[in-house]
Amino acid sequence: MRAISGLWRWRHNPLRRGTDLAESWVALVALLLVLVAAPVVGSLVGNLAQDTLQRSVRDQRQDRHLVTATVVRGLERIVVEPDPETSSGREVRSRVVADWTAPDGTRRHAAITCALKNPRPGDHFPLWTDRHGRITARPLDSATATTHAVLAGLGASALTAGAVEGIRRLIVRRMVRRRYARWDQAWDRAGPDWGRTGTGS
Repeated sequence: MRAISGLWRWRHNPLRRGTDLAESWVALVALLLVLVAAPVVGSLVGNLAQDTLQRSVRDQRQDRHLVTATVVRGLERIVVEPDPETSSGREVRSRVVADWTAPDGTRRHAAITCALKNPRPGDHFPLWTDRHGRITARPLDSATATTHAVLAGLGASALTAGAVEGIRRLIVRRMVRRRYARWDQAWDRAGPDWGRTGTGS
């Protein structure tokens, strides 16, 4: 708003310098870029991230399978930092030796971590694996992917606005330096005794 009021104020002012008008135009262009370009860039980045992440969601749903594992025997309990997308506090998890059948039909047997608090032989728990039965992370869900895409878009929009403002400040700083340099040249031309002209001293 200062850009628009500055342009209006300097429009017909007889004291207006060229640099004053130029600074107002630079501020107005920067404001328009922040209001128009930053949202457009944010939208493009958000849409691109959404497409990529939703494709990843579909791929992970095809490649990752939820199977049921059976506890053979318990090992030690451990405290782990949780998945930030699923819970908010520290979790106590147990290490167990378990059996499960892979989606391709092969039998698997390994020591793994599970969410059972007091595992006993024969207990069942869900386990994400790939098609060959190797343990993998839970697949990304659509809502989480959308949240990440929105955050990417907002971040791109904020970075664009920050870049525009940074460029505006650099341009104005150069203009101010040039103005000061011109003033120094004018003072040099006036001479050291400018204030005593015509006094006979």
